[in-house]
Amino acid sequence: MTVSSLRSLSGWLASLPPDHRAAFLRSLTVREAEALYYTWSVWARDDQLPPPGTDCWTTWLLLGGRGAGKTRAGAEWIRACARKPVRIALVGETLADVRDVMIEGPSGLIAIAPPAARPRWVASKRLLEWPSGARAFAFSSEDPDALRGHQVHAAWADEFAKWRHVQETWDMLQFGLRLGDRPRQVVTTTPRPLPALKRLMTDDMTRISRAGTSANAANLAPGFLSAVMRRYHGTRLGRQELEAEILEDNPRALWQRAMLDGARVTAVPPLQRIVVAVDPPASSSPSADECGIVVAGAGEDGHGYVLADRSMGGLSPARWARRVADAYHSHEADRVVAEANQGGEMVAAVLRQVDPALPVRLVRATRGKAVRAEPVAALYEQARVHHLGTHRRLEDQLCEFDPSAPAQSGSPDRLDALVWALTDLMLDARQGNPRLRPL
Repeated sequence: MTVSSLRSLSGWLASLPPDHRAAFLRSLTVREAEALYYTWSVWARDDQLPPPGTDCWTTWLLLGGRGAGKTRAGAEWIRACARKPVRIALVGETLADVRDVMIEGPSGLIAIAPPAARPRWVASKRLLEWPSGARAFAFSSEDPDALRGHQVHAAWADEFAKWRHVQETWDMLQFGLRLGDRPRQVVTTTPRPLPALKRLMTDDMTRISRAGTSANAANLAPGFLSAVMRRYHGTRLGRQELEAEILEDNPRALWQRAMLDGARVTAVPPLQRIVVAVDPPASSSPSADECGIVVAGAGEDGHGYVLADRSMGGLSPARWARRVADAYHSHEADRVVAEANQGGEMVAAVLRQVDPALPVRLVRATRGKAVRAEPVAALYEQARVHHLGTHRRLEDQLCEFDPSAPAQSGSPDRLDALVWALTDLMLDARQGNPRLRPL
């Protein structure tokens, strides 16, 4: 059967009343039912099928919201490639992501394969082998150089916008995509406004498919879509994560992504002081704001270094206090700086219940968030603050915080914790900064 006739069959099945559809499926032999089940073109949406033609594109870019089915589409394209004895590269954010999502995940290469054509994962070699003789090698964006020396017919790059060394990894992958008459690749990702992604989108040999989360509603857990739409619909985060839009920085925000990327580091110099800053939530209910917990240090060079973002939501006082104490000890910090607006001395009491020796400095916000954040943002503009690695959710808050916007639901708690940490390290109240008042 042709692809068009198979798609017609899919539409016909969907149009049948449930009892008639069940009767038709019961009439099939086991072999017929299996063949139908594993024929992806019957079940796929148009945006989950590769672009037509073989000579007019090199990269198929799937921009999808969370749960939009982009992983399944990428895996199915690789399954089609693996019917021949080809070499394939599988590249994810980390090796664990390649294994857990692309290979062994619910929509991964093992789960979607018919039993007779199911590949075998050889973990010690980071190798996936099909009965056809096709072989896929796992790579991580954390180690671009691991791609050197490899050559492949096809590649699958998953969650491209989350890659740690995105441009370096992409370049190494392109050098290895050189086998066969028409080497090609599929890229599946929820978009972010990264220069590397924007360059890929404008490439003449790229074909783009888009799908929002709602496109895959039939395959998502009941209530999930309504819950996330109710909470995030219309927000910048929702437009990016659910509707697969690429959103540029808010020009009115105090932080810009280029500012953060330009000062990012992979190692820090000797640090003179390290603090753990905490912005505790008002309550411990699941719907409460997050507990902002950020670790930062002051270097001998006079610069500030953001070391870790340990923020998390839905924590009881005892759990966030333990998380703060763990961050303090694991980073060998000098003290904890805690905002006391949401509980006063109770904040210090909760922290000392889990660790009586914890040195705690309580601070109280006497001015608005924007006023407190401005001098810290100025340090970034002067390239005096650096992020060790990537702290995605913290950086999203920084680049989305608009000081001119009216107050919105939810609190940028990660941002608040960062401001407290860097204020303590670099803008001490004793030096005349009126925005920080120690208790």
